[in-house]
Amino acid sequence: MSTTPWLGQPAHTRWLEQESDALLRFGRASRTDRGFGYLGADGTVDKSVDHELWVTCRMAHCFSLAVLLGRAGYGPLVDHGLRALAETFEDAERGGWFTAVGPDGPTQTRKDAYPHAFVLLATASATVAGRPGAAELFARAQAVQLEHFWRESEGMVVESWDRTFTELEDYRGVNANMHTVEAYLATADVTGDEAWLDRALSITRRVVNDFARGAHWRIPEHFDPTWRALPDYNRDQPGHKFRPFGATIGHWFEWSRLVMQARDSLVSRGREPEPWMLEGATALFTRGVEAWAADGVDGFVYTVDFDGAPVVRERMHWVVTEAIGAAAVLHRATAEQTYADWYQRCWDHAVEHFVEAPGAWHPELSPQLGPSAKTWSGKPDIYHSLQATLIPRLPLSPAIAPALAAGLLDA
Repeated sequence: MSTTPWLGQPAHTRWLEQESDALLRFGRASRTDRGFGYLGADGTVDKSVDHELWVTCRMAHCFSLAVLLGRAGYGPLVDHGLRALAETFEDAERGGWFTAVGPDGPTQTRKDAYPHAFVLLATASATVAGRPGAAELFARAQAVQLEHFWRESEGMVVESWDRTFTELEDYRGVNANMHTVEAYLATADVTGDEAWLDRALSITRRVVNDFARGAHWRIPEHFDPTWRALPDYNRDQPGHKFRPFGATIGHWFEWSRLVMQARDSLVSRGREPEPWMLEGATALFTRGVEAWAADGVDGFVYTVDFDGAPVVRERMHWVVTEAIGAAAVLHRATAEQTYADWYQRCWDHAVEHFVEAPGAWHPELSPQLGPSAKTWSGKPDIYHSLQATLIPRLPLSPAIAPALAAGLLDA
């Protein structure tokens, strides 16, 4: 497979810009009186779904990026999201943020690492965008991370607390740690405090150079409190939204990208990258693309077992967007043609099958590549898709928001 590279071509850059704007326009409909709601298949808020912290944070992050892109009308949406974090989701009594809220108040009172990572990312991006009140929320989000989630002795974050931060779940997960890496890298860039970079490196080193390498680059996702892998976890719920059984292909791509971004963060600060980083990023990407059409149909299945056999054959939009991002950063770092080829193949696949209309992506497809709602219904948010339109146009570091603020977007 060899093609004329799209990456860096002005015509493709214009196409990415158009899709960025279409996604942002689509996302505007998520605004509600409680923050940002879960969008249904028709692009309107699904009122049957509680408002979830991760959705409001992701949308606030995306709208902050719109402000930094110079798009008019998105600043008030960021401000609305920040008010929701401060007035609707934040637990003024116990600290941290509620996982979900309904019309009458919190409906999920646990304090989970996964959405708290997005609180940190959203407030970091809003701070870069100069929105009022963002810096104060960002400071509180950093304090909650250090007090409750980051474990220096483990070099990782813990998973989930009760409301009072006294009872910790007997589970450790890689998914929450992955999004925490993204948030910590952004925090390092926004604050200038390299301790956040070192924390991100600690997590990345353990997941990629230890867990992934030890599993032939199929990352174990689920662990007990001592970080002993639980390979049978959720065998009876293989299609779980956040904790599926087996290995999750999209996370191999996401970790590949994060490793390269962390590596570049070191280089940009005059620090030496660690020897395993390029090897790990390329190995994860290679393992991921080996799974293309693992069941005989184009695209990436959701999960496989630890021998690579498909488990959940549905296709998720976020998986192909993360393959796009990983291909883009690896091509920028290495200039190798294979990454440009996979980049183009993944965009072709996404537009042919996932994009119903500009800015409106199906979150899930069936094994026959038709719309499906077995795991995800509606069109919940634009975070993965929007970042797939921006990462190919940016350097590997700094993080997206500070890179946009610095004018580093490809013309």
